[in-house]
Amino acid sequence: MFEKEDYTKVLNRARRKRNNNDYIRYLIMALAAAAVILIVVLIVMAVSRGLSGGSTKNREAVQTVENTENTEEETIDEEASRQAAQEQEELERQAQEEAQKQAVVDAYSNLGIVQVSGYLNVRKTPDPSGDIIGKMQENSVCQILGQEGDWYQIHSGPVDGYISSQYVITGDEARAAALEQVKLRAIVTADNVNIRQTPELSSDNVVAQALLDERYEVVGQQEGWVQTPGGYISSDYVEVTYALNEARKMDLKAMAINQYHNLLISKVTNYLNIRSTPKDEGNSNIIGKLPGKAAGEILETEEGWYKIRSGNITGYVSADSQYTATGQEAVDLAMGTASLMAIVNTDKLNVRTSPSTDASIWTQISKEERYSVIQQLDGWVQIELDGGEGEDDNDSAYISTRDNNVEVRYALAEAIKFSPLEELANQQASRRNQIVNFAIQYVGNPYVWGGTSLTRGADCSGFVQSVMRNFGVSLPRTSREQAKVGRAIKSSEMRPGDLIFYANSSGTVNHVAMYIGNGQIVHAASTKSGIKISTWNYRSPKTIRSVID
Repeated sequence: MFEKEDYTKVLNRARRKRNNNDYIRYLIMALAAAAVILIVVLIVMAVSRGLSGGSTKNREAVQTVENTENTEEETIDEEASRQAAQEQEELERQAQEEAQKQAVVDAYSNLGIVQVSGYLNVRKTPDPSGDIIGKMQENSVCQILGQEGDWYQIHSGPVDGYISSQYVITGDEARAAALEQVKLRAIVTADNVNIRQTPELSSDNVVAQALLDERYEVVGQQEGWVQTPGGYISSDYVEVTYALNEARKMDLKAMAINQYHNLLISKVTNYLNIRSTPKDEGNSNIIGKLPGKAAGEILETEEGWYKIRSGNITGYVSADSQYTATGQEAVDLAMGTASLMAIVNTDKLNVRTSPSTDASIWTQISKEERYSVIQQLDGWVQIELDGGEGEDDNDSAYISTRDNNVEVRYALAEAIKFSPLEELANQQASRRNQIVNFAIQYVGNPYVWGGTSLTRGADCSGFVQSVMRNFGVSLPRTSREQAKVGRAIKSSEMRPGDLIFYANSSGTVNHVAMYIGNGQIVHAASTKSGIKISTWNYRSPKTIRSVID
């Protein structure tokens, strides 16, 4: 049995142990509760963060959509603003352009505008036969300075002169018409500048010449070049501005050359053969002759040959550079060769000994020929017919320009229709053909008064005499005496080798030529022309003689 003290100790120990266990249990329970609370707090915080993050993303998405919509709206606004600015800029440009055009028209205080197809002549005097000093293209304008009858006195570009009033409109009608013609134009600032086929400096691409103050519509521009309807001009020699077209000063040589778009010039001394095919077949395919320094238009190029058109002849000539010139070389030769000619446009035109209708008619000339001009007078032009047989054996030959039967302008020689005569079985005909073919070898050689040399120079009778001598036919020295040899025949009876004689104004024979067939003659014409081929009736013949039979 325990003692009471021992029992109390045991009981106290048991109580302490029970208290300790209760403490431990309470502590564990507290810790568990704290853990639960902590877990709950953490879960709440996690959920809160999740909800907060989703809201942020949603807000960001909404913001992105709003930003995109705003950007699109801004882009549309910017594009509309830009388009409006461009439209405004275009309106301002058009207004400025219209103002510039109006200023061009307003610069003419008394404006006239030409309404004619082609060109209107500007003349030195108010007379239809007055000297032509310029040309005005259709829709060209001028400043009208005054009026004399049916003529306006005008200033246009580099030209001051007179134009026919019937081809000119004035006043408000003219100003309205002129406003439509104001265009961007290249105004030439150099005395002479080349117009080229391509925008490059090359000796073979020159197609025309532009002169000081001439105006050309601008088609396009590129570095260093201005493109016009006719080709390219170096921008160094033009001013590009809004302008109206005005008169062009007459440069007759340039106009003669500008008629050819692809110019060819014969470089031979006498004549270059024109053939029907691009091959040398001897005499059988010769259809014409191109005189030395004569011009042609190149139509096509084949190996070794040019197909050309010259006068009424279309055929082939050698492309060898020793015989033909093209490009700038041709232009240079043409500028030095073009001469003032009278070009008849009626079947027959009277020739008088002085510039008066009271003067006697002593011969007639044909439209088949071009005649060299010696001088121009009011309503008349003096021409060269032939050289006669001496320095004093020249009549003055005048033709009227009043009836517009003749055009006086610079021109180039062109091709002559000619085919060598074939050798025939008939002995007499064969001999005649031989004489003719021999004579034409010397075409292009010089004319010399009193000369008899076929190579160094002869006059008309000396040429015929020397040719005939080679075939055993003896002739007197002068044409007057030769006209008495053989027998007279009609023009319908002419055969190759017959002689055609022409007279001076007094009716005395002073010139002789040899008939070569096909309506043509060969003769020593003049110091200017030398030995040449012409039509047999280039002037009226006095008599025709057969001296061979």
